[in-house]
Amino acid sequence: MASSLGEGSLLVIDEVQRVPDWSKVIKGLWDRSLRNKKHLKVVLLGSSSLSIQRGLSESLAGRFELTIVPHWGFHECQREFNFTLDEWLIWGGYPGAEAYRGQDARWRSYLTNSIVDAVIGRDILTQKVVRNPALFRQAFAIACAYPAQDISYSKLLGQLQDAGNTDLVKSYLELYEGAFLLFSIQKYARKLRISKSSTPKLILGCPALANLALGIDYVSSSEGRGRVFESAVGLDLLRISGGEVFWWRDGDDEVDFVFKMQRKLFAVEVKSGRRKRTGGIEAFLKIEKSAVPCFITLENYSDFSSDPVKFLLERC
Repeated sequence: MASSLGEGSLLVIDEVQRVPDWSKVIKGLWDRSLRNKKHLKVVLLGSSSLSIQRGLSESLAGRFELTIVPHWGFHECQREFNFTLDEWLIWGGYPGAEAYRGQDARWRSYLTNSIVDAVIGRDILTQKVVRNPALFRQAFAIACAYPAQDISYSKLLGQLQDAGNTDLVKSYLELYEGAFLLFSIQKYARKLRISKSSTPKLILGCPALANLALGIDYVSSSEGRGRVFESAVGLDLLRISGGEVFWWRDGDDEVDFVFKMQRKLFAVEVKSGRRKRTGGIEAFLKIEKSAVPCFITLENYSDFSSDPVKFLLERC
């Protein structure tokens, strides 16, 4: 047993979710080690995020610190695989898929079968009851075709090949978010009630999902690259612990992201060369006079993505 190795020994268990009732088993062993005054350091690893989260909340409340290991960002892919920013916006996020970079058919097959279908089938559908799994998979493909775009629940529902209501779409998006595949952010409003009822803007878990849904020709275009780049910036903001991310629009005026952190408010504009309306920052600052304007470009993205908090605070 690991406890026999001495005080402070480190025990690492990989794919812990494969153990039946793993959280109860771990809790029992942990409590027994404490009674025997065997103080271990235990690291639990698992690829099924929903199973891990469920087990932690059910049996291990107050006994754990959660560390989320997200998709690979630009810096990891640049350091390990010499990705350029444009390459990362097309292929980036899954290190296992790097071997097939540039081989479109094999890359798509790998990402679909080994990643997306595996996560949806093994992680989500084994943990949650979904009435129509085929429709659930279809909804994911449709949502991935709208990176960094605000789209109503009714519009998403209208593209599904089945009858339903907006609550169905909302529940689907929540499940994708729980598996770290897709995120939705709400429109900024001072009143929380208004924000929660707003149209969401969709943020992909990694750029590769846009290529999978839309194809390399679109993602390589000025419009497509701009959308995927904006989604990547939004994802970097979502990863900041303790922060809140929104989007904002009033008529023709729009701000890509509104970020709240430590009583500070940032109005974030993403500039990628894609033609878009201007004036949103100025309009927002008239409403929120204490907000700090921040511009993320293709040229400064490397600095931003390496340390988003430092980048933002330097603008204060």
